[in-house]
Amino acid sequence: MSVALRIFSPWRFIRAVQVSQIPTLKLHTTGSMMGATVEQFNHAKSQMGMLKKDPGNEAKLKIYALFKQATQGPCNTPKPGMLDFVGKAKWDAWKSLGSGSQEDARQQYVDLIDSLLAAEGPAVATQPSGSTATFDTLLVSTEDNVTTIRLNRPQKKNAITVEMYNEIIKALEEAGKDDSVITVITGSGDFYCSGNDLTNFTKIPEGGMQQMAKDAGELLREFVKAFIDFPKPLIAVINGPAVGVSVTLLGLFEVVYATERATFHTPFSQLGQSPEGCSSYTFPKMMGNAKASEMLLFNKKLTAAQACAQGLVTEVFPDSSFQTEVATRLKAYAKLPRNSLALSKQLIRGTEKERLHSINDKEVERLVERWLSDECMQAIMSFFQAKAKL
Repeated sequence: MSVALRIFSPWRFIRAVQVSQIPTLKLHTTGSMMGATVEQFNHAKSQMGMLKKDPGNEAKLKIYALFKQATQGPCNTPKPGMLDFVGKAKWDAWKSLGSGSQEDARQQYVDLIDSLLAAEGPAVATQPSGSTATFDTLLVSTEDNVTTIRLNRPQKKNAITVEMYNEIIKALEEAGKDDSVITVITGSGDFYCSGNDLTNFTKIPEGGMQQMAKDAGELLREFVKAFIDFPKPLIAVINGPAVGVSVTLLGLFEVVYATERATFHTPFSQLGQSPEGCSSYTFPKMMGNAKASEMLLFNKKLTAAQACAQGLVTEVFPDSSFQTEVATRLKAYAKLPRNSLALSKQLIRGTEKERLHSINDKEVERLVERWLSDECMQAIMSFFQAKAKL
């Protein structure tokens, strides 16, 4: 998988030079005189996770400082104590940027990430060991015993099309057979996933709505089944907002990490639909009936902190260090014995597999009914009408 930037450790910074002594990094400038746009900045932020090599402390300090300057402006926090070596080095790096504008910092951040990627040469996406599959809506790679499945429709907020459903099923099948220890699912760009692409409901087959609902139900059943039956530890890396089925599936993951800006939303009732992904069982089990009902019945959107407090998310990290923190944990997990982890997962999950399959069947059956209801059709039509007015 892509190697995210690793956070520096205090003992490595005891002998670190002051930021003022760090030589100026040579950046290639690709932006306009107006500076990089927010969209370009966010794209560079997501590209940082594609770095294969540790760029070194000098570059990591510069990245940190430019990120803070771009998102918060000039340094405005108290200087850490002398014994806080990491905090002081980071503060010095940010302070050294002076009163530079956020626009300039965005441009320098984009240029720095671009230069680091360019120094590594052309990116080559690798398929899992033994895999012959290629994907149009996903980026799948295996590195250092970690297989990463990255939803890759950032321009559509990684909304799931019929094609993407099928590709995720295939990618999970391949990952379950490869030599990796763990499998990670994450998103490209600012969103983890915005749920179903509602244009799926506009492609009516020859058999009409009945056939469309039946086909969609069977696809969803197989999709959720792929998660229930997945043999290895499955880790969700929630890099931004998550909606719909991308949220309801989280109860089938072993670990869920989220950036602090992630949100979790399951707006089923306002679309005339009902829960899926076994969430009608896993959510009440994780967070209790009352909190689960707020989400699944009454469309409550949770912040990352709320989702963590309620047991949906394992741990939340600051957005500026999210990729770094997650990469550190994944690296440690990937060193564990593969067979031991898989067998332990079987013990933990095995007793509930039959129940989860039964719940999946019942949820799909109810959803097929809802898709054919006037209430659901009206809600979807209203969505497209509202979208057309924008």
